[in-house]
Amino acid sequence: MVTRQAADDRVRALAETYLAGYFDRNPDVVTVYGVPGRRHDKLPDNSLQALQEWHAKEDAWLTEAKQIDPSTIDRAGLGATYAIVREALEGSIAVRVCRNELWNASQMTGWQIQDGYLVTIQPVGADQARGDALARWSALPKYIDTEIANLREGLKLGYSAPKGNVRIVIDQMRSLTSTPIKDSPFDSPSLRDKTPGFQNAFDALVRDQIHPAIERYRDFLEHEYLPAAREATPVSANPNGAACYAASVRSHSSLSVPAKEIHALGLQQIDSLTAEMKTIAARSFHTNDVPALLQQLRTDPKYTFKSRAELMAYSQAALARAKAAAPQWFGLLPKADVVIQPYPAFREKNGSGEYNPPAEDGSRPGIFFINAYDPAHSSRSGPESVAFHETVPGHHLQGSIALERQEIHPIGRYVFNSGYVEGWALYAERLADEMKLYSSDLDRLGMLSEQAWRASRLVIDPGLHTLGWTRQQAIEYMLAHTTASPGDAASEVDRYIIYPGQATSYMLGMLEIRRARDEAQKTMGSAFDIKAFHDRVLEDGGVPLTFLRDKIRAWAIKPSAVS
Repeated sequence: MVTRQAADDRVRALAETYLAGYFDRNPDVVTVYGVPGRRHDKLPDNSLQALQEWHAKEDAWLTEAKQIDPSTIDRAGLGATYAIVREALEGSIAVRVCRNELWNASQMTGWQIQDGYLVTIQPVGADQARGDALARWSALPKYIDTEIANLREGLKLGYSAPKGNVRIVIDQMRSLTSTPIKDSPFDSPSLRDKTPGFQNAFDALVRDQIHPAIERYRDFLEHEYLPAAREATPVSANPNGAACYAASVRSHSSLSVPAKEIHALGLQQIDSLTAEMKTIAARSFHTNDVPALLQQLRTDPKYTFKSRAELMAYSQAALARAKAAAPQWFGLLPKADVVIQPYPAFREKNGSGEYNPPAEDGSRPGIFFINAYDPAHSSRSGPESVAFHETVPGHHLQGSIALERQEIHPIGRYVFNSGYVEGWALYAERLADEMKLYSSDLDRLGMLSEQAWRASRLVIDPGLHTLGWTRQQAIEYMLAHTTASPGDAASEVDRYIIYPGQATSYMLGMLEIRRARDEAQKTMGSAFDIKAFHDRVLEDGGVPLTFLRDKIRAWAIKPSAVS
């Protein structure tokens, strides 16, 4: 008979082995999270051979995980650790069918996005850090050339990104190559560390190696890849595309929900949210015509911003209110700060709000990148909700709590699924209303619009990839149900096209968290404590939603056994 201690030891050993392998495979993650005790001198190996070797390791780890009986694990201790490892392995293995590595010409997940941010947080300021910086970024030209080779292999095998998305990436490349070296994100280490020898060497690296590699990638996309890229937008146009879509939903959300059910759920949520909007529209805007009101909110100058500075200040004020109110709603609170910054120039046309975590070692705060590209066409109704989603009580609060929880296995700090993380952030938008953080019904309508935005993803994402929807049809649907500008709506739809399944995880996750809360309140009655509920949801890091559902049910029945 397997003892609980023996099962716990096996789980702990598996998690530690997996996490060490994960960091070796993804050295950029080490820098993003500021993991103590690790170097910052490598980029991931993006060769197809290295990917095959990683797949073999994943297969062996999953075999080992399946040999552990979850019922023998100390659920209050390592149950979450086991669930995270198992979910990470099963989700990653399932999505192999997509062969994403062969068509990652993407404005969302391409190397230019990941590395364009990574280089801006590359540690400098000491001899070893400077050496690490030169070593890591000297490898970028080879990384880019390998991406070209992978895309060529994809074309041979029938995989490609859609032409529309390729054009967006080409535009990003043109922006990067036309930017003076001193203003390029890739020269960031040189701007932050002016040690003469290092600065000269890094400037030369960017000028003589990195920028020519970016130009090679741009030219490859323009002259070779774009003419061969697929015209069709759905992922079903790629080999095994239908299986890829189902696996992507499962991998991102940690839930297995058929595409038709997702679409139907989205339609239900849109109807419910539209009814809520009508109540506010009648109360504060004296109309029952929600689509006309949404159009007014995104076009009438009295509902848009006058400048980038005004847009930034609006979000910063919302964040300040949220920080002040958080202790009344959470027992667990982050120590790390979060700051708001505009997107870098080469990304601002396509950015819709993005959070990046603080460093675990305290050397860097969390960063919320806000799109301040076109303030005169940005509705005042949305920024508060986006700020609460990305910062407090959303991503920053959740992610920083996980990063600072020394009581949990480290895997809970660094490995997660979008269903949990994005579901929490969407739940946080609604929670902010309970916390009385919204300035007015205008901003509350913006919150409902943001919720409808995520509900529309449930309609549009499977619509595009499994139900024959066109890009224009998807854009028009979003414009009819949210305050998104035409440009934002187009940017969002282009995101869904290149990143199938991921966008569904927000609303799917939020509904699971909300369902768990409602069930706990019903079970516990007057004994329900919102602070304790939030702490139970947040204390383990990015667990699968199925694990969270079972945990909250157990806590509601016997709080002392889980908390």
